[in-house]
Amino acid sequence: MENKVSLWQIFTVFAGIGAFTIGGGYAMIPLVESAMRRRDWIPEDEMPDITVLAQSAPGLLAVNMAIYCGWRLRGLKGAVAATLGAVLPSFVIILLVAMLFTEIRENPIVERIFRGIRPVAVGLIIIPAVNMARRGCRSWWQWLLCAGTLAAIVLLKFSPIYIILVTIVVAVAVTLIKQRK
Repeated sequence: MENKVSLWQIFTVFAGIGAFTIGGGYAMIPLVESAMRRRDWIPEDEMPDITVLAQSAPGLLAVNMAIYCGWRLRGLKGAVAATLGAVLPSFVIILLVAMLFTEIRENPIVERIFRGIRPVAVGLIIIPAVNMARRGCRSWWQWLLCAGTLAAIVLLKFSPIYIILVTIVVAVAVTLIKQRK
């Protein structure tokens, strides 16, 4: 299956995703999941792992997802094709906007467009978070951990870095304790 996917197919799929993703990498997650699932390129149960891996790696989430999916489909060439596809449309659009924006930023129509896009972008970012929570939280304590993390970051202003570090330490400790039994 994996070698049957052409580099051009990978490029065009990610170019379509890159061209219509408003709101950044998080808004891209449901589009990537849908595209991979619709084409049977990557199993649905692998997508949460890809998302977590892409978030964990340094760099942009959208680029990291494109790299991983492309690599999974066709190795290094697939990673390059997916990355170019994901980045090129955004680069061209931003370049055009930057060239024209100084002249049109005061335009009331443009202001209304941006005011309308903001809530859509927020919605597109919330969708993958809800989907990841539904897939990743299978027991009450996982839901409690998810809610606690959200509360700690939003309400108590804890740094996500500290939460990740504590989670790693606790996970390693629990694993070592379970292995000794």
